[in-house]
Amino acid sequence: MGLGREQDVEIRRPPVLNPGERVRATRHVKNDGTYPGKEIGENLVRKGDVGYVRDIGTFLQQFYIYSVEWVDRGTLVGMRARELESLDRPVKPPVPAPDQPQTADAGSAMP
Repeated sequence: MGLGREQDVEIRRPPVLNPGERVRATRHVKNDGTYPGKEIGENLVRKGDVGYVRDIGTFLQQFYIYSVEWVDRGTLVGMRARELESLDRPVKPPVPAPDQPQTADAGSAMP
């Protein structure tokens, strides 16, 4: 029975990012009032900014929060995985749906 909220409990799986990993922001992040010393609505991170994961925590015993140091901005901001992409690991290519035909690799022999 769904409650219309995120039902995926991330902490049942290992974190997708690791401390020390270089990441890029995929979204603009503004202060929602929880970041001290900045005005509400002020940009904390801009899409495309590059930083490093310093630590991993949890929120509501459900989500991972990645503490990311944005070196150029001199800030440390808690981010969700969906707001970040790794620059240290290549993105895996999408897996074709079962009903799509598979293509042969360039070096493989076809019957």
